[in-house]
Amino acid sequence: MKPHELLDPAFHSFLTCDAEAWSLLTLPGIRKRVHAGFKSAEQARCQSAWAKSHDGEDLRLCLYQPEVAKQGKTCPVILYIHGGGFVLGRPEMADEYLAGLAEELGTIIVAVDYRLAPEHPFPVPLEDCYAALGWIFANQQALDINIGKLVVMGHSAGGGLAAALAIVARDRGEYPIARQVLIYPMLDYRSGSAHSPHENSTTGVIGWSPQANQFCWQSLRGTYALDDERIGWFSPALQTDLSDLPPTFLSVGALDLFLEEDIAFATRLSRSGVAVEFHVYPGAPHMFDQHPGSITDQCAMDIVRSLRRSIGSALTDCCPKDAPQSRESRQIRFLYNARLDSCS
Repeated sequence: MKPHELLDPAFHSFLTCDAEAWSLLTLPGIRKRVHAGFKSAEQARCQSAWAKSHDGEDLRLCLYQPEVAKQGKTCPVILYIHGGGFVLGRPEMADEYLAGLAEELGTIIVAVDYRLAPEHPFPVPLEDCYAALGWIFANQQALDINIGKLVVMGHSAGGGLAAALAIVARDRGEYPIARQVLIYPMLDYRSGSAHSPHENSTTGVIGWSPQANQFCWQSLRGTYALDDERIGWFSPALQTDLSDLPPTFLSVGALDLFLEEDIAFATRLSRSGVAVEFHVYPGAPHMFDQHPGSITDQCAMDIVRSLRRSIGSALTDCCPKDAPQSRESRQIRFLYNARLDSCS
């Protein structure tokens, strides 16, 4: 069957998108349109904090604190990394989602406003995420968090950075991570190129395109020669040793350009002795959860259930088991304030 015949009806709006070439010339316009849909820092439901990056620059963090945290309860913590192909975005793009998730789980969420490529190529965005991780550990008493249950989480490029961050944290041995939650993560710099080891005629046709993907990876790469041991930090799919990484949740749509690389990564994690929960959603292209529908609801519930299991023991001190929860909070959807694919 052809991709459009496999597409879930809830996502038919993806078929009306006119693909736009991504380039250094078009990127400013794409950023302007996409960022115009985000809340401002003043409108967002988070509080700003500041950390120091590895090169001494100020790094903005967005803190989402549930009501129970304000009541003096010790809570788990999630480090969230936003998507945007490494080249656009900021934490406010997922403001409502993160605020709702913090309340739903009774967890503090720290979202990092990492610097973007191509102005700041590898390893700057990754090192910014590592600096945010270090900030959480340094401020665990002030935040009153259970650092033993720390989760790193991200969508798309943010999922790729989260996967890379888990590898860096393991390699450096400074900050233990309890779990990684990777939602359609961007893991393999070869995807969409002639050098890709994967071939699937139904993926990458609807939504996020091979051309956009290659532009974003090239923007992140900068002058990096891919010739040293950091290649797995740049592109986690190229990491040779995946042992001793944290338990992993990974989900992706069946029509997503990233399907094959995500399947391969989940399989290699499992073969390396890492506990893996893996979901493939039928008829779903990249960023499908920007649109309401049963599959979007299912994905949202799968994420919440996985997070509950991983931070469950910490939640007993933070949230009473009989705490009331609204139907809406149980069905948190991830809906960007603006489209990031070819309709952006």
